[in-house]
Amino acid sequence: MTIRSRITVWYAGVVCASILLMAGVMYFELVYERRIREAAGHPKDSIQEEIAEVIFFYGVPTALATVVGGWLLLRRALSPLDELTKAAERIQADTLLEPLPRTGNGDEVDRLSEVLNATTRRLDESFQRIREFTLHASHELKTPLTVIRNELESSIADNEQTVRQRERTSSLLEEIERLTHIVDSLTFLTKADAGQLKMKKSPVALDELLRESVEDIEALAHPAGIKVTLSECCSANVMVDRQRLRQLLLILADNAIKYNRPHGQVTLSLRMDNHVARLSIANTGTTIPPVVLDRVFERFYRGDSSHSSDIDGCGLGLAIARWIVRSHAGEISIASDPDGLTTVFVEMPVTK
Repeated sequence: MTIRSRITVWYAGVVCASILLMAGVMYFELVYERRIREAAGHPKDSIQEEIAEVIFFYGVPTALATVVGGWLLLRRALSPLDELTKAAERIQADTLLEPLPRTGNGDEVDRLSEVLNATTRRLDESFQRIREFTLHASHELKTPLTVIRNELESSIADNEQTVRQRERTSSLLEEIERLTHIVDSLTFLTKADAGQLKMKKSPVALDELLRESVEDIEALAHPAGIKVTLSECCSANVMVDRQRLRQLLLILADNAIKYNRPHGQVTLSLRMDNHVARLSIANTGTTIPPVVLDRVFERFYRGDSSHSSDIDGCGLGLAIARWIVRSHAGEISIASDPDGLTTVFVEMPVTK
């Protein structure tokens, strides 16, 4: 039965019940009760008074009951649509196969749920084909890139090359390394989307790992004359994949260095906030507009091309960082002050 038919039947039942109740009350007041009073010899009330009494004491409550009953029936009839809307709002790229609720009575909402479930299944199949294509393409690109890199490295080692030829070969080798990095990042994200990356979680002292990573970060920052400071480092134990967390720290530090001003500063801190480890990495670069902040974690997004064209990168680092954080039940965010201080915040639950 359709929603329209069900509402019509339900409301018709409410209206008919109200009419029958009103008719019964009027018969009792205007006919039956008057006969009893006549038989007992009591004075009769005027017909106008009795009608007013019926309307006031019975008609108004009956009308209110009809309105409330109709509202309750409409709410009950439309509640499956509300549940379907809430379930559809929760749909994400990784939850496409979760079925939307169905009423099972074959009405419009049930058919809509069936259509949406079929649509999400087709979308998931499309995403799966895209992941497989990206994974196969990146895998096939690795072999020729490795061969080209080996050939270029052999050419640089050749003593017969001139200085100019070696410079050109070195430039080509840098581009090959950059392309290899892009392919590796695409492979990582594709495997992550497909659920093929397994986390080897174990208890890790986050403060110790941060101190160890500072040395590598200082080595990255030294060519640009950027000062690295660890302002605060509280003790924090987390259940994480040590290798992935170290990768996260290097990605965030590399971004803080690349998008910093010459002879700027990178400040790291780790503090505890309500049983949550709160890591922050701040750099003294340029201010990031709010419209850019909302998209920095998107893949291949690098903000204003006029300012980022000279900076090495492919726009996948922060996407990888977000996946690492979320896979550890954490949260990552970024903020930028008008003075040019940009800070990335990472929150992770600590272990007892």
